[in-house]
Amino acid sequence: MTLEDALSYIHRVDWRGSVPGLSRIDTLLGMLGHPERSVKYIHITGTNGKGSTCAMLAAILRQAGYKTGLYTSPYIFRFNERMQINGTPISDDALCALVEELQPLADSMADHPTEFELVTAMALTWFARERCDIVVCEVGMGGEFDATNVIPSPEAAVLTNIGLDHTAVLGDTVEQIAATKSGIIKPGCHAVLYPCAPSVREVVAARCRAAGAPLTVVDFGVIQSVCDSLDGQVFHFGAYRSLHLPLLGAHQLRNAAVALTAVEVLRRRGWHISEAAVRRGLASVTWPGRFQVVRRRPTVILDGGHNPQCMESLAAAIREYLPGQPVTVLTGVLADKDFGQMYDALAPLAARFITVTPPNPRALDAGELAAFLRRYGKPVTACADIPQAVAQLLENTPPDGASVCCGSLYLLGDVAQALEKL
Repeated sequence: MTLEDALSYIHRVDWRGSVPGLSRIDTLLGMLGHPERSVKYIHITGTNGKGSTCAMLAAILRQAGYKTGLYTSPYIFRFNERMQINGTPISDDALCALVEELQPLADSMADHPTEFELVTAMALTWFARERCDIVVCEVGMGGEFDATNVIPSPEAAVLTNIGLDHTAVLGDTVEQIAATKSGIIKPGCHAVLYPCAPSVREVVAARCRAAGAPLTVVDFGVIQSVCDSLDGQVFHFGAYRSLHLPLLGAHQLRNAAVALTAVEVLRRRGWHISEAAVRRGLASVTWPGRFQVVRRRPTVILDGGHNPQCMESLAAAIREYLPGQPVTVLTGVLADKDFGQMYDALAPLAARFITVTPPNPRALDAGELAAFLRRYGKPVTACADIPQAVAQLLENTPPDGASVCCGSLYLLGDVAQALEKL
């Protein structure tokens, strides 16, 4: 089986109309002897920041000497990025072998696994067979009925910033969404929570009480920014002094605080993580597509902001790092996103918009998005494809200016490749 064949099989699995639940992935993993039950986990959910928090924790654990798995979605450049061990993505051969093994099992099931369930089963099987010490596992969507929740009780259940996203599936209030996301909290784990509204905190606390799981709320009051620039940030957090973080934006300091709080929880549970490992881990962390500077003169930034909260963080970062600078915005979104409110924070900072259709079957057409964005009174150009849009972006951005690509993680890889070719 070639990689093209393997990915073709994975992507043609139909996820529409599937009833939420863990029965399909549990059955599939059962056919494999439940490999997922032999591994330790950190399970991370939330609306925003969970990917960055995962990357930070995985980098710290790797520096502490643990064989560390990392499972995230979506990918930026290659599908293999979704499952990594010690920072190295799964090889093409290993990926193809897993698909060859799981395909007949999945096809034999009357209730066929979804694409995400299939990929999650592959990743959990790979981590177990490679004998990972611990796996940092990002939830796909929600929590309680997400395929990743098939794992046993994690060492830490981490809830990052919770807001409105996937409302058609998860609920139309933050309290409903929090109830679904807190479903990753199980007896025997320790929960870590990003500070939130009292009503949301109580939802999570109630779940912790029911599970008998201790809850630690992250203290943002002990974060102190020392300096930051487009080259990275230096900050204090409690007893930690002068930590270096390459990821940009004040929101990344809050994500780092969540990761560092989770480290303290792990230490109390017997994991040996030195301060030196924390420092090296944070200083070495990479997480593409999160206010990532990929070019200078003009400055081009890639950001996967794809909901109102993300866009607010992006707008804050633009004001901080590009003060007073008109910004060309290249953007595309998925049709099921709340794009009606996504651009309110960003539009005042935009000199113009360039729209594209992301390479995803759920994408909103570039012309439709352009028609919507004209309400902000800025010039808008709809492009037929991403290379044309990138060419327009560079043409419309002066050498001392800046541009931002945002709206969907799915378009960032193609944008980066188009920039390289130009």
